[in-house]
Amino acid sequence: MKAYCSKDMKRLNYLVSEIDATYHELALKLGISDSVMTILYTICDNGESCPLQEICHRSGVSKQTINSAIRKLEAAGIVYLEQASAKSKTVCLTEEGKLFAQQTAIRIITAENEIFASWSKEDVNQYLELTARFLTAIKEKTKNF
Repeated sequence: MKAYCSKDMKRLNYLVSEIDATYHELALKLGISDSVMTILYTICDNGESCPLQEICHRSGVSKQTINSAIRKLEAAGIVYLEQASAKSKTVCLTEEGKLFAQQTAIRIITAENEIFASWSKEDVNQYLELTARFLTAIKEKTKNF
């Protein structure tokens, strides 16, 4: 059977899969699920709270999965929901949640920041620019699928 992916596309797919697997392994090492890690990471990326809709949008995870994980985090005293408007809620870290985030998501964010800090500014800019160009191009090419 013919292989459809170019050599470069195969390499990209491999790298993306390995990065995803690494983040999954990190979540396991920290004793949390991927969806909990995603929620905590997104909240920490935003500060100490984040609109629920934004968590769903940024994560690419289904709303049902996010809501299920948030219910578990609420039950554990890690987050609470705050009504932002008639139709929207904000997910906020409790004091215990802030400590938990320090032990989990913030450790990963710190490692990521250290990696970028070890690269030259030019390399970081090039990596981000090329990634953004690929994202824009794939969105454009697949718009009418």
